[in-house]
Amino acid sequence: MRKLSATTVIVAVTVAVSLIATLVPNAVQVQVAAGFIPARLSGGLILSGLVVPAWLTPLSSALIHAGLFHLGMNMIMLGFTGKETERAIGAKGLVTLYLIGAYAACAAQWAAGPMSTAPMIGASGASSAVVGAYSLLYGRQRAKAIGPIPAQVVHVAWLAAAWVGVNLLTGFAFRQGGVSVAIWAHIGGFLMGLALARPMLLWRWRHA
Repeated sequence: MRKLSATTVIVAVTVAVSLIATLVPNAVQVQVAAGFIPARLSGGLILSGLVVPAWLTPLSSALIHAGLFHLGMNMIMLGFTGKETERAIGAKGLVTLYLIGAYAACAAQWAAGPMSTAPMIGASGASSAVVGAYSLLYGRQRAKAIGPIPAQVVHVAWLAAAWVGVNLLTGFAFRQGGVSVAIWAHIGGFLMGLALARPMLLWRWRHA
């Protein structure tokens, strides 16, 4: 029997949990209870009742989504880049990258608005870490050294700048339509993916 990839397991679990959370009668309450809310970490908001501990919400928030379109887009992105990245860094590396990416995404969103009371949900932040690693591991390096700055560093800087630019423009466009997008979570996750791609690759082959 063929062993399931870590990417497939993450996608399957996320889809299952998201569908359940979407279909329950109190879906909005679930999003508040399990979503990442910056103000909870800053001490500006205390929730009563059955809620996920604040320090675990970077993980629980990645398991629930605001509808099928939100879920589908995130899972397509994760499914494609995740499988390829997993081939390079292995299942353990992929899971580690995804989990760290989830926390990095929430840390960036918190830094952008520590007193925000809006719940952040969705796997896009954690998935962005995988996209970042995929971009560095599989993208063609066409950058050239700039003075004392090595070509590899220039390449990483260009990837980071491009992702930041795209997300800022996307966030602005969606905001004009009255839709809020956690752009800083996307940026934080992607930057963490860039930072961990090479270390995860070395870690995998040192333990091969």
